[in-house]
Order: sequence, then structure tokens, then C-alpha cells
Amino acid sequence: MNPRRLIATAFTLLVTALPAIGDELRMNQIQVIGTHNSYHIVPSPGVMKVIAVAGRGRVEGLDYSHKPLADQFTRLGVRQIELDVFADPKGGHYASLFVRKLLLDQGLDPGPNPNEGGMLDRPGLKVFHVQDIDYLSTETSFVDALKTVRSWSKAHPRHVPIMILVELKDESIIGLPTRPVAFGKAELDGVDAEIASVFDREEIVSPDLIRGESPTLRDAIRTRGWPSLESSRGKVIFALDNEGALRDRYLDGHEALRGRPMFASVGPEHPAAAWMKINDPVGDFDRIQQMVRDGLLVRTRADADTKEARINDTSRRDKALASGAQFVSTDYPEPRPEFSGYRARLPGGVVARTNPLIGPRTDADQEAISTRR
Repeated sequence: MNPRRLIATAFTLLVTALPAIGDELRMNQIQVIGTHNSYHIVPSPGVMKVIAVAGRGRVEGLDYSHKPLADQFTRLGVRQIELDVFADPKGGHYASLFVRKLLLDQGLDPGPNPNEGGMLDRPGLKVFHVQDIDYLSTETSFVDALKTVRSWSKAHPRHVPIMILVELKDESIIGLPTRPVAFGKAELDGVDAEIASVFDREEIVSPDLIRGESPTLRDAIRTRGWPSLESSRGKVIFALDNEGALRDRYLDGHEALRGRPMFASVGPEHPAAAWMKINDPVGDFDRIQQMVRDGLLVRTRADADTKEARINDTSRRDKALASGAQFVSTDYPEPRPEFSGYRARLPGGVVARTNPLIGPRTDADQEAISTRR
């Protein structure tokens, strides 16, 4: 064999035999970028004119779109997504699309039909932002969205864990005729069932996995901590965005989330405490840092309502990244040129980095995480 080829072959065998320098890190010792309302497509111009009646701020706050989920993972390095979910056990509950019908009756263009092929008529959880008015989505159903994630995950088995944040929506809105189906016990169990219909148990970093033999999640985090990055690669982690009564209903009968696939945002001393939703990285900067130091996972937001992107204000984004929150969510993983050059990404555009607050700060660890996506 050619000496150069022999040396190259030996070097390749050596490198592939070595463990990744950085995979001894724990899940909570990294930081990634996520997207807010990751399925969202800006309403059509005709619908936006109707929304504008409620005020300019409403229109501006909805003026953002995201790429399909697989593109977000592959092209933009996103590792946390958010899905808004509506219960629709019989199918067709959200198919009337009030504003679309209103525009059609007036001979105006309502834009794309989300019920093309009767997709909204089928039973099962639906994914969109607001019933009747802000309904365009890259994923019509929760199951379809989960299948997209799982398919991408299987094609990239060494990826950094992906968090799937789930917001359950059942609030009526004044002026809109469709009243969402309430999330009672059966509907909450239905969310878990749809998750289980797509992901196998071993593919999920679940509350039961983290708790192990500990009496509570909080105790498990304090005594054992989160799993290693190595053992969590290729997996997903689910978190319930809701707080208050709906969250409490999800916890009812499942102490410390026993048997549930989703984590929930609760007080730091709660038996189910493991993950926290803290949206304001400016006003709650110190609180986020304390939660991260205490071993909890935290999701915060780099921007909201398109405000930061319109004026290229990076102050909130920079606080979010500096806070140590493991998941920093944005509407702008890439710039929108007609607004500004604003975007939220990690330095160097890497997929993940060692946590700036609690992670080891070595170039070797950083390279290992970012190159093995």
C-alpha cells in the first residue's frame, strides 16, 4: 500500500475509534437554538387585512414564517421546536375557517386552503396558531409533525437531542365563532397517546427515564443529574408549554409526571421540577441563571412579536444566550432582509455549544459538540 494512504488509513481508524471529546457532557451542559411556533406560516394578505382591524400590532406580531421542520434541523441547526396543538377527536372541528369563508363570500382571495384534501376533517390533534384566522401551518396534524421529526431523527442518528415544546390550546376568542375543544383528562391522555403512536419509549428522554428509582424528578436531578450527551444523541424530549390549571390537570394522577412523556414547567421545589419555561431573559436573567445552576433545563425567548427583528435590536437575544438557558427560542434563525439583519444563532453558527454558564469551556469540547450534530 502507498505509504501516504497507509498513514491516512491508520489515522482514520484511530479517530473513529476514539470517543467524542465532549460526549461526557450532560444534557444540561449545552445550549441550542430553537424556534417559536415552529410550524407557522404568515397569513395571506387578505387575511392580514382582516386582522389589521384589531390593530397594527396584531398584524406585525403575526408577520413571520418558518421553513419546514426538516429544513430547520438540517439547514438552520435548530434543536428545539414548538407546536401549538388543538384537540379534534371527531375531526372537522376547525375546518370551517371563518375568515377564509368570509373573504370567499366577498369575492376576495383568501390564500391557500389548509383543508386541501380534507386534512382538517380527519380526527386527531391539529397544529396551527389561532382558530378561524391564523391557521396556515407547515404541519396540519400533530402526528404528521412528529413523524417529520422522527424521520429526520432516524436519518441523523447522532444528532443533539431535540426538544419538542407542546402548547395545548383550548381558549375561545371573542369575535371568532369556533370554540376549541377543551383539554380534559381524555384529551390530555390523547396527546400522550399520539406521541406514543410515533415515538418508541427508548427514543424519548422522558420524566420516567430521568427519575429512575428516585422518588421525585427534583431528587433525581439533585442526586444523579441529567443523562450524558452521548446517551441522549438521536433522541427527543417533550415539554408541556402550558402552566396553571391545564398543567395541573396534566399532573393530576401522575405524581412527579409518573407515566407521562412530557415534562412540565413547575416551581423549582415541586416534585416534577426538571424543566422551566422562563420567557423573559432580561427581567428574569438572574432567575434563569439560578435555575440553570440548580441543574434544571430552561427555555427562554430571544425575541417576540417581530419587534427585535424590525429594528435589529440584539439586546434581548444577547441576554438570552448569556443567561445559560439551554434552549433559546427565536422567530429568526435566519434574517428577514426587509426588516434587518437580525437573527438568533450561536457564535460561529454551530448547532450546539457548551453552556456558557455551567459547561466546560474548552475548544475541544466545543468542536466535538458542533461537528457531531
